[in-house]
Amino acid sequence: MSEKDIWGYHEDAGHQSGIDLVGYKVEATDGPIGKVDKHSADFQASHIVVDTGVWIFGKHVLLPAGVVERIDTAEEKVYLNLTKEQIKNAPDYDEAKYAGEPNFMDRFGHYYGQSHM
Repeated sequence: MSEKDIWGYHEDAGHQSGIDLVGYKVEATDGPIGKVDKHSADFQASHIVVDTGVWIFGKHVLLPAGVVERIDTAEEKVYLNLTKEQIKNAPDYDEAKYAGEPNFMDRFGHYYGQSHM
């Protein structure tokens, strides 16, 4: 992974404040992987949660904003700089399991090579 901050959108990714990404289709470098189920633009914690649907049988993955290559608002697509395999191997995101756990973002950050804070 890049040395850049993974918990913020890159300047050239096309993220616009106020745009809700929920429902946008998500594309890995090697094809489609699902759609955005949740989106957070919180400072130092920006991320999307992707529902992989039938591709990985309903798995949800949390992806830090830094893995977003670009956002196409006309096509309603989010393009990632990860392969399907990298996403498939990412830790599962289970909101009920992590609710209230103060350091749960670190679990995901470690997978992407950078802790949350």
